[in-house]
Amino acid sequence: MREGNLEAPTRHPLDWKSPDFHDEAKLFAEMERVFDICHGCRRCVSLCQSFPNLFDLVDATADGEVHGVSKSEYWKVVDQCYLCDLCYMTKCPYTPPHEWNLDFPHLMLRAKAVKFSKGEVSGASQLLAKTDVHGQFAGIPIVAEVVNRVNGTMAARKVMQSQLGVHPEAWIPQTATQRFRWGRAMNNPGFTVVNGERTPGKVAIFSTCIVNYNEPGIGEDLIKVLEHNQIPYEIVEKEQCCGMPKLELGDLEAVERSWAANMPVLAKYAREGWAILSAVPSCTLMFKQELPLMFPADADTQRVKDAMWDPFEYLVARHRDGLLKTDFTQALGTVSYHIPCHGRVQNIGRKTEDLLKLIGKTVEVKLTTVERCSGHAGMYGVKNETHPIAMKIGRPVFKSMAQPNPDVIASDCPMAGHHIAQGMAAAGTPAKAVQHPLALVRRAYGIA
Repeated sequence: MREGNLEAPTRHPLDWKSPDFHDEAKLFAEMERVFDICHGCRRCVSLCQSFPNLFDLVDATADGEVHGVSKSEYWKVVDQCYLCDLCYMTKCPYTPPHEWNLDFPHLMLRAKAVKFSKGEVSGASQLLAKTDVHGQFAGIPIVAEVVNRVNGTMAARKVMQSQLGVHPEAWIPQTATQRFRWGRAMNNPGFTVVNGERTPGKVAIFSTCIVNYNEPGIGEDLIKVLEHNQIPYEIVEKEQCCGMPKLELGDLEAVERSWAANMPVLAKYAREGWAILSAVPSCTLMFKQELPLMFPADADTQRVKDAMWDPFEYLVARHRDGLLKTDFTQALGTVSYHIPCHGRVQNIGRKTEDLLKLIGKTVEVKLTTVERCSGHAGMYGVKNETHPIAMKIGRPVFKSMAQPNPDVIASDCPMAGHHIAQGMAAAGTPAKAVQHPLALVRRAYGIA
């Protein structure tokens, strides 16, 4: 037997409908097996709070071994996992095809599913995960502005803290006064489809909850970049939340409902040869990885997986096809760019950085790239009990992003970008502009 795994990691389908999946005794047996291996390795100690919690539990036993840890204490490890996947993708030497077959994130997902099935996930947490419910006020004149104004008051934040468990100092997104999907015609602008060797010549945009309800400017930036490159596009005809917030809770049946609503619509685009773009890495990852592993036998799901692109993955491939315009005219100045975890685990390389460097060949761009977890991780970054830990995890990122005294900070993950700005401000760094990298590309093109 070789020490470590010298081959590329592979992911097994998630057998979440098997009776054994929700068997708590079998879950605990597998957790003990995996925790014992992790305890003997400890390479992941710097990633998140799950591993320090695990190792502290083990070190506190009489003989310093996993078998001395009470099974009830295992939840202290599970509750700190936010499914970033970095342990699997960057640290663990025992992932498949290694015979020890470790998949720590999916083991934690299984534990979260067992906890959810037992009714041990709070109603407040479930409500926080209902992004389509939160977005119902977006785009309604006056109402959205009132919601934002009220949510900014200390009184409202105290109510959120007591009723929803939202930390009063955590950044929360504002409600958009104009929904992205409402502000745009669904039809493409009539450009000629030009397929490349690597890229389809037409794009279907899956807007995502945060773009549709909170930050429609990101979608507008994407559209402007596509239009500048004369790439025909459509906004996906109909969509629901991708399911990532429910996945984080272990509510796999709710994930299945979102899958059932989205997949027939997206599969139609995939069959017709569209590239499907999603501007939020977590949403893209759901369709590229999590849903295909949950529904491995569904042909449409696998078809959508193959058609789904990160926007910068698409644009860089378009450049390699010789079909991306490089008529950049506006300097971007000093940029601190953060690569989010759910972008890293897509195995596409540093495509956003590649495009920013391409821009830098024509106009001035002083780029610093930080490739480390910001700590936000969706709901983890806003909850009472975990927001302080999220800020702690993010400190090395905050420091690295601040070091070049940037004109702007950027992250492909909108939530991570704002979290980083908050962390930098808390550390005494003067406030910086937060922009999505798509906004930087639009600006570099000189598009108003």
